[in-house]
Amino acid sequence: MTDLAPAQVVTWYRDSPGVCVVTLDRPPANALGVPILDGLHAAIDAAEQAGDVHVMVVKSALDGFFAAGADIKHMASIDAESFMAYGDKMRSVNDRLAGAPWISIAAVDGLALGGGLEFAMACTLRVSGSRGKFGLPEVKLGLIPGAGGTQRLPQLVGRGRALDIMLTARQVPAGEALAIGLVDRLTDGDVVKEALALAAELVASSRPAQLAVVRTVDAAFEMPLDEGIRFEALQEEGLFEEGEAAEGIRAFIAKRPPNFA
Repeated sequence: MTDLAPAQVVTWYRDSPGVCVVTLDRPPANALGVPILDGLHAAIDAAEQAGDVHVMVVKSALDGFFAAGADIKHMASIDAESFMAYGDKMRSVNDRLAGAPWISIAAVDGLALGGGLEFAMACTLRVSGSRGKFGLPEVKLGLIPGAGGTQRLPQLVGRGRALDIMLTARQVPAGEALAIGLVDRLTDGDVVKEALALAAELVASSRPAQLAVVRTVDAAFEMPLDEGIRFEALQEEGLFEEGEAAEGIRAFIAKRPPNFA
């Protein structure tokens, strides 16, 4: 079967001011092959060029799948050098998303496995439907989660739980995923509708302040407490001098909604 072009497997549109929705559509399971990775790079490029994206929601067009992991057939057909290049491309997508100047939300209703879960973990937040299942089964292939999974999962759920999930290769159901912090919101209804409602809530606040929150929380995992507190103070000072704090304070005093960019 001829693979679909990147433009066909990843599409994006504006749902509302500041909100970009990216849709993965590579049947049968959104395997993260080169076309879908190139499409994700293109979506991120477009959002960066627009410059006004506040929240990016990533969803799937496929019933029962968010993304079922790396493209195993592709991996079986390449040599070691090409395998490393493929891994670099996956890591690059995740790192770009994690470092993007907007908040990202993965809307998961179905399987998010392997590279699919690694991609979801690179998002700022994860919203799951009741059918959501999450796992990193790479050990069954003689591999490890090599697109950030061994690093991001412990940050979300702690060392012991991360080891349990990765060493057993089990699938974590949505309720457990919420309880351990792997997902942030769980809905019995339409997961995309829930993610878009969260996006609308986020758009109302200051993007520079939100990004500073993400940076300082991430610093808590990377720095000793005293260094983290100093970093926090620098972020706060930057928001006051160059961010939107002045507008937020003026709006509070005037009892009006702030006019954030």
